[in-house]
Amino acid sequence: MKLVAVTACPTGIAHTYMAAESLAEAAEQLGHEIKVETQGSVGAENALTEQDIAAADAVIIAADKDVPLDRFAGKRLVTSGVGPGINRPKDLIERSASAPVWQGSGGDGGPTADTSRSSGRERSALYKSLMNGVSYMIPFVVVGGLLIALSVALGGQPDPEGGLAIPEGSFWAIVNQVGTVGFTLMVPILSGYIAYAIADRPGLAPGMICGWIANNGSFYGSDSGAGFIGAIITGFAAGYLALWIKRRPVPTVVRPIMPIIVIPLVTTIIVGGLFILVLGVPISTAFDALTTFLSNLQGGSAAVLGVVIGLMIAFDMGGPINKTAFLFGASLIASGNTEVMGMAGAAIPVPPLAMGLATLVRRQLFTSQEHEMGYAALFMGFFGITEGAIPFAAADPARVIPANMAGGAVAGAIAGVVGATDAVPHGGLIVALLGAVGNVVGYVIAIAAGTLVTTVLVVALKWRAEHAGTADDEVAATA
Repeated sequence: MKLVAVTACPTGIAHTYMAAESLAEAAEQLGHEIKVETQGSVGAENALTEQDIAAADAVIIAADKDVPLDRFAGKRLVTSGVGPGINRPKDLIERSASAPVWQGSGGDGGPTADTSRSSGRERSALYKSLMNGVSYMIPFVVVGGLLIALSVALGGQPDPEGGLAIPEGSFWAIVNQVGTVGFTLMVPILSGYIAYAIADRPGLAPGMICGWIANNGSFYGSDSGAGFIGAIITGFAAGYLALWIKRRPVPTVVRPIMPIIVIPLVTTIIVGGLFILVLGVPISTAFDALTTFLSNLQGGSAAVLGVVIGLMIAFDMGGPINKTAFLFGASLIASGNTEVMGMAGAAIPVPPLAMGLATLVRRQLFTSQEHEMGYAALFMGFFGITEGAIPFAAADPARVIPANMAGGAVAGAIAGVVGATDAVPHGGLIVALLGAVGNVVGYVIAIAAGTLVTTVLVVALKWRAEHAGTADDEVAATA
C-alpha cells in the first residue's frame, strides 16, 4: 500500500518524531510505502501535498492534539493517540487496510479514535482538545519563565530579606517585564486553542477573551483569577457553544457573517457573562484555598505531596497524568508558590537520566539501538525532557515504568522536604543553571537520588529477568 500519516503531540518535541520513526520503520518491514508529516514544535515538516494524499490508499493519524481531517475526505482513515504510533505502528498500518472511508466532517467535528464505544470517542476528543491548548501554551510559558529566570539570575541584587530584587528601570527589569507578558498570555492561549480545537476559528476569539476574563479576578471581584482551571472551563464552554451555534441552520444571506461576527460575539457574551456572574468567584475561591494549603505544607506533608507529584510525572512520561502534575505545578508559579514546581522539576529528568546511565553501567542488558538512545536520553534528561525514556518503557514497560516511578517519587519527596523551588515551568538541571531554582544543592541531590534509585532498580529488574530466562532455558535443555 501507499500510506500517508500525520504525527503530533502537545509539546511537539519527542513523541511526534518517535511515532513518525516507528511508523516509517514498520511500513518498511511490512513492504509498504509511507510518507509521514510531523507537526512538531517548529511547525509541519515533510508536509503532505495534495498529490501525496490523492495517491494514498489509506491515512494514519497518530496524534494527541487536534489535527484537521477534511483534507483526507474520501480516504480510508485510522486515528489514534500518538502512543500507538510509537508502540504499535504495525497494528495501525494493518488496520488502515480495512478502515472506513472518511467522508469529511459534515459539521460533526470529525472522528477521533477508531473505537466502537462512544464514551471512548468522547474521552479522546476532550483529551485532544485539551492537549491542543497545552501545545500552544507551552512556548509562552517556557519563554516567559526563562526570561524571568534570566532576569533574576543576571540582574538580581540581594535584598534585605535575603532574596533577589531587580533594580527598577534597569535592562533586566525590562526583561523581567517581557517574561511576565508570557505568563500573562499563558491562560488565554490555553483557553483559546482548546476552543479552536473544538469549533475551529469561530471558537478562537471567544476562547481567548473568556480565558483572559477567567485569569483576571477583577472582572468578578476576586483578588486572584481562576488560573488554568478557569481557562480549561472557558475553553471547553466557548468551543462547544460556538460549535453548537455553528451547526444551527441559518438563511443563506446570513452565513458569511456567522463565523466572523455572530458566533464569536454571541459565544463571548454568553460564556464571558456566565463566568463573571456565576463561575468566577467559586472557582477562584477554591483555587486560592488550594494555593494557601500547598503554600503552608511543610516537612512530612511536603514529602507526601512530592511523592504523589513524582509518581505522576514518571508514570507516563509526557502523557496525560504527567501533564496534569506539570500543569498543576506550573499554574501555582504565578501565585508565588514555586515549591510544587520544584518537586515536579526534580522528578522530570529522572527517567531519561536513569535510562541513559543504565545503558552505560550495564551495557549487556540493553540492545545496541538502546545504547544509542541512551546518549540521547542523557541529553534530553539534562534539558528536562521526560520523553527521552519512552523508547525504553515501550520496549520493557513491566520493568522500566515501575523503576521510573520509584525514582520520580524519591526525587519529588526530597525536593519537597528540602524546600527546593523552581520559578520556571520546566525541569531538569538546565533550569538550575539558568538561576530559576531555589536551594540548588537540595534540588540536585533530589535529581541525583531519584536517578540512582531508578538506575539501580531497572538494572536489577532486567538482570533478574535475563537470568530467570537463562535458568528456564537450562531447565528446558536438561529436560
